[in-house]
Amino acid sequence: MNRQSVIAFIVIAFLFLTLPLSIAAQQPSINYDDVAMLRWYSANLTATFPAGQNPIAVAFDGAHIWVANYGSASVTELQANDGKIVGTFSAGPKPYGLAYDGANLWVANGSGSTVTKLRASDGALLGTYHLFGSSSRPGIAFDGSNIWVPLPNRVTKLRASDGAEVGRFAVNGTAFAIAFDGVNAWVTTWDSNAVTKLRGSDGAVLGSYPVGSSPYGIAFDGANLWVANYGSNDVTELRASDGAVLGTFPAGSGPTGVAFDGTNIWVTNQNSNNVTKLRASDGANLGTFSVGSHPWGIAFDGANIWVANFWNNFVSKR
Repeated sequence: MNRQSVIAFIVIAFLFLTLPLSIAAQQPSINYDDVAMLRWYSANLTATFPAGQNPIAVAFDGAHIWVANYGSASVTELQANDGKIVGTFSAGPKPYGLAYDGANLWVANGSGSTVTKLRASDGALLGTYHLFGSSSRPGIAFDGSNIWVPLPNRVTKLRASDGAEVGRFAVNGTAFAIAFDGVNAWVTTWDSNAVTKLRGSDGAVLGSYPVGSSPYGIAFDGANLWVANYGSNDVTELRASDGAVLGTFPAGSGPTGVAFDGTNIWVTNQNSNNVTKLRASDGANLGTFSVGSHPWGIAFDGANIWVANFWNNFVSKR
């Protein structure tokens, strides 16, 4: 072997030995336990993360998932990217519903007729506000300035800046869940099999629209409202402009929570322990996916769907 060949061999050997190390140094660290268990957490796989006792509602704040724990009077904050628990914070008794106002989390407590306000950045308690009358229902919504809280036979409106009550509006039936369409509030009334439309500015009733049996969760997709009908195992689509029924689509058993992911509607089915995915454009069923036991609340984080599983004490990420 001549001198040039020897030099070339040494250079190649040096590169061979050092290149993998330099490449490895540039790669993100790998958790080999996660690799072994195939925890890639893609949109096509389901991962589970512990929460408190009886998780019932879920909300997203832009970076974190918040879970209302009905059985432990608390709210759990998880990192949306990996499900790691950031903290657990006290709420009122039997927290039932969650809403994010851009800076704070509002918790509707199912016992004691109170609403708790937590600062999203650190979970600090900013206030507890007492509602007049019976206990609050599962739903709660933010309209850009105010918080709307369903109660039996009415809805209470609180100013988000300080929690002051700015209105009480009667509805025909037990108000359960609520969604805001940018102008008006839509309220499901469980015992009247209808949805009531309230004008956002003053709470005036603009209409009452029949849906399926025992309507529960409701979500707005930018043009229409989608209502989960617990008693009839289906979902009703209403046109926001006039409340016209655009379609009724089968779901699983006991549909409860509803979320929109920008393209599709996701519905939790309490009694069949799964979620149904419907195409928002035409209501076509795109699949049914197993989750935990008694799935209830549901939220979208911009990439994945999160489901609160009441009996398992964990949330599912899909």
